[in-house]
Amino acid sequence: MSDTLLTALQYYGAAASTLAALLVSLNLGERWNGWAFVIFVTSSLALIAWGFMQPESEGIGWQNVALLGINLVGVYSHLIRKKKPAADQSGR
Repeated sequence: MSDTLLTALQYYGAAASTLAALLVSLNLGERWNGWAFVIFVTSSLALIAWGFMQPESEGIGWQNVALLGINLVGVYSHLIRKKKPAADQSGR
């Protein structure tokens, strides 16, 4: 496998996950968090590819298989799922 491709996957995965974590930590709102999870998904895909193509890096590959599932749940819960209106909290 091309060293250039492996390096690109590795550094993209690291940079994308860092950016996504920053967006989530800023708590800019539901849609921003949803798009941060989309970025997490792309990071996981890059690191899965890197982990299974790079010798002795399968651990990162398997970790990102699990993280991909978690990140897809984040995309679903923040961008896809229709939320019910909040119940009236006034007690009436």
